[in-house]
Amino acid sequence: MVLRKNLEKKFALISVFEKKNLKYLCSNLNKYNYSFISTGSTGNKIRKLGFKCKDISKLTNFKEMFGGRIKTLNPLIYSSLLYIRDDEIHKKQFQLLNIPEIDIVVVNLYPFKKYLKKNNDQIIEMIDIGGPSLLRAAGKNFKYITPIIDIMDYKRLVTNLIKNKGKTDIIFRKKMALKVFKQTAQYDKIVSNWLNEK
Repeated sequence: MVLRKNLEKKFALISVFEKKNLKYLCSNLNKYNYSFISTGSTGNKIRKLGFKCKDISKLTNFKEMFGGRIKTLNPLIYSSLLYIRDDEIHKKQFQLLNIPEIDIVVVNLYPFKKYLKKNNDQIIEMIDIGGPSLLRAAGKNFKYITPIIDIMDYKRLVTNLIKNKGKTDIIFRKKMALKVFKQTAQYDKIVSNWLNEK
């Protein structure tokens, strides 16, 4: 049984297309008292793995719509991701919203590139909107929030949490933010190239 030394309540927003290594991620975050917030299918998977998880739709009081096209695009979520946490005006505004303070954002994007060869209508649904938006918001606010876009960085995240007793350091957060903006830029380039060819 793991003794949780850091009892401060922390929140991780997890919304992933590729659900590999989710148990590893959640079990290690759970050791440091992170609560989980998620979207439908990811939330269901987290619960099946034995962890408690709150659906974003329950926090925002706004159900997923249009077959999942609208899941995370909500001002309450982005308020949690973008407010400046040592700004007194921001803090007062945020406290009125009654939404958790999100500390870690773990998102991997829809695999648009894999669908390029299929050449059917389904490829349009592989253009990720909410995922890049969440990651870019978290990346912009790297002073306070850790964005994780790559499943290969789960281990690096856990190592950094161990090193910093349940939190991440600014150097790690900045590296992850850099990766977010590089990968979302590459993602957009693939989509724009496809549209250009069309």
